[in-house]
Amino acid sequence: MKKQFIVLIAVTSVFLTSCLKDEIPVPQHNPGDVILNSYEMGTDYRYNAYYDFETNTFVKEHLKTDWDLGFETGILGWRIVLNNSKAMNAGASPISDFEMVSDTMGVVWKSDASSWNLDTTAIGDWRDFPAVYCIDRGFSFDGTHLGYKKLEIESVNSDFYAIRYSNLDGSDEITTEVPKNDDNFNFSFFSFDSNDVASIEPEKESWDLVFRQYTHTFDDGISYLVNGVLSNSHEVEVAEIFHKEFEDVQFEDINTVAFSSDIDVIGYDWKTFNGADFDIHPEQVYIVKTTEGLFYKLRFVDFYNAQGEKGTPTFEMQAL
Repeated sequence: MKKQFIVLIAVTSVFLTSCLKDEIPVPQHNPGDVILNSYEMGTDYRYNAYYDFETNTFVKEHLKTDWDLGFETGILGWRIVLNNSKAMNAGASPISDFEMVSDTMGVVWKSDASSWNLDTTAIGDWRDFPAVYCIDRGFSFDGTHLGYKKLEIESVNSDFYAIRYSNLDGSDEITTEVPKNDDNFNFSFFSFDSNDVASIEPEKESWDLVFRQYTHTFDDGISYLVNGVLSNSHEVEVAEIFHKEFEDVQFEDINTVAFSSDIDVIGYDWKTFNGADFDIHPEQVYIVKTTEGLFYKLRFVDFYNAQGEKGTPTFEMQAL
């Protein structure tokens, strides 16, 4: 009996050892190095730039005045957004005849939500309620008002939008098509200056954040241009960390924070204006889930360049 017991222990030991050898160890998340980077938007915030965490590069930049309207891509896309880095507004004219609209009388102006929620755009759902829209083109980076257009969206299909627009007095009328079937991009962008499609955003899988000016509507209903950072509406999610130092944020924190797909979670308020200068709040920490499904922590440490000029967001980021 004693010999049988010893044999049983030996067999059991071999079995357990065999199982342990087959176990796959769970890899530990080793954070990357803390990386410092910055982008010069210009003191008048004229530049927009698109940032990719994985390569730590700004993959594209353009002047904020390079476009006016963004047309949703994809076979089923139909929504239209305004360039809110110029403080653009839009509203339906009470006159439904394109030829008869000659001013903005009776127009109720609206701006797009800073979150770019596509269900709350200024133009709205134009498909069931055809209208002539008056477009306030906003301001250039030197404060020059860019004038008005009237716009009629005639149709949309799986390939393009058909639009008609002119100055309010009817001059410079254009009828054209805006292609929309390239689903590699979030939007097809259009410029009233060139009367053509504009190359603005890079492909939607290639960037995570955009550094730019944009319109924010405050609780009192008044809208202002602010300077900040927005996230890619395609698959990027952001969570703000409260009551935890940047150095202490770990990979495990992704399980305890609330991520949002709103593009303005980072926004502008990592800094405040004290009446003379901008104060930076490095205690505000964010976790960003990128288009690649990776997680990075982020904070801002400056808004000035080496010459002391505003308009250069400087940030620290680290892969979790």
